[in-house]
Amino acid sequence: MSADPLVSIITPSFNQGAFLEATIQSVLTQDYAHLEYWIIDGESQDGSLDIIHRYADRLTGWMSEPDDGQADAINKGFRLAQGEIIAWINSDDLYRPHAIRRAVAALGAHPEVGLVYSDVDSVDAQGALFNRMRYDPWQLVDLMAFNILGQPSVFFRRSALEAAGLLDPAYHFLLDHHLWLRMALHTQLGYVPGEVWAAARMHPGAKNMAQAEGFGREAHRLVQWMAEDERFARYYEAHVRQIRAGAHRLDAFYLLNDGKAGLALKAYWQAFWHKPAVALKDWRRIAYALLSPFKISKLRDNYLNRRKERILTTEGERPEDENKV
Repeated sequence: MSADPLVSIITPSFNQGAFLEATIQSVLTQDYAHLEYWIIDGESQDGSLDIIHRYADRLTGWMSEPDDGQADAINKGFRLAQGEIIAWINSDDLYRPHAIRRAVAALGAHPEVGLVYSDVDSVDAQGALFNRMRYDPWQLVDLMAFNILGQPSVFFRRSALEAAGLLDPAYHFLLDHHLWLRMALHTQLGYVPGEVWAAARMHPGAKNMAQAEGFGREAHRLVQWMAEDERFARYYEAHVRQIRAGAHRLDAFYLLNDGKAGLALKAYWQAFWHKPAVALKDWRRIAYALLSPFKISKLRDNYLNRRKERILTTEGERPEDENKV
């Protein structure tokens, strides 16, 4: 890798005018000069184009045309990108200061690694921090068991993308995870603990809130894909119970976020049946689901408020994370 590699950032966007400008600014204010930035808009009708026009002279390029969904839009950006390092940031998410420079440094320090990621902040519609999603140094088998990377913090080498291929437009919820799985077949992954390169915005229109059940459906679809794909065969056979438990756990996670406590408990039971240790990682969420019929939903809000206070006042702590999948 060159000393000052070109980094390509892509923002897919469709009718996210309420958040798009903040996303653009979070990219353009980075302290890394050798950068190209593409915005791929799906013919938005909400004023997004007015925002893009305001920044057009600072963009490498942009387009606004119909597409076949998020994966198709990002793939258009991949085909345009010239960078040695590539990432995408969705039009409701944000980069934190110094994110690109630190990701480049992490890849430069570890030539054997093709993809790097950090922890990710959770922010609300107004951009206020309410949680921090902390991860671990995961590799292929961990991903197969549905340990999910925080997509906004992921940066990868062009060579990793070329080895794995583009996003599959048939996936709408776990399209990124499907790509990371294919990358992990060819390269090591690198986790940078203690750093936060991005913030994921949680709002009612976000897919992980508005269409929560779709994540579980695609998780089970990925299980079937891994079972049938010869590239994963030896890993799948050795870890099948962990993989199936992970899919059910992820399904339960999003069902509970969607307020479907009963269905979430059924999914957690399936995860427990396959591999108890996987399900019990979410013991706090299981307890919350069990207690939810008794109308104590304020407990979750109080818990998240306490976590926010710890994040803001004691950065050195590393408590178990409520929203880590």
